[in-house]
Amino acid sequence: MSDKLKEIINKQSKQADSAINHTDDIVQLVGFIIGQEEYAVPILTIQEIIKPIAWTRVPQTPKYILGVFNLRGSVIPLIDLRVKFGLKPKKHNEETRFFVLKQGDDVAGFVIDRLTMALRIKKSDIGPAPDSVAGDDSMIDGVGKQNDKILTILKVKKLLERDF
Repeated sequence: MSDKLKEIINKQSKQADSAINHTDDIVQLVGFIIGQEEYAVPILTIQEIIKPIAWTRVPQTPKYILGVFNLRGSVIPLIDLRVKFGLKPKKHNEETRFFVLKQGDDVAGFVIDRLTMALRIKKSDIGPAPDSVAGDDSMIDGVGKQNDKILTILKVKKLLERDF
């Protein structure tokens, strides 16, 4: 093999390695609004995003548990994130969505005020949760910065944790 060909192959190999490393440095999230704040969860944990559908109230559950709903034969608990985050409940409108999160065998539906967009953020633009809310019990995984926005990245495992 000629030296020129080896040089070209090495250059292409380095570029391919760089591209692979670059995609490893990106986190894909879905952003949404609760109250006045923007939050996000990893895109791969979202099973589905739907418009609100009928649900059935379950007695003797915390106020943030609206009940359960049927999604193609699966009964899924429905959690109002406004109430879970200490905000007043809000009547659903045309922007309200349910999103179904799944991690392992754990599945739950969550009511959000408004969906924003899919986001791609560099890992270097994600900071740790503030000390005042950090810890094992915290729902906050980190704080992402994109352009002039700051969004709170939530721990899906903690959101799906059954505490009822």
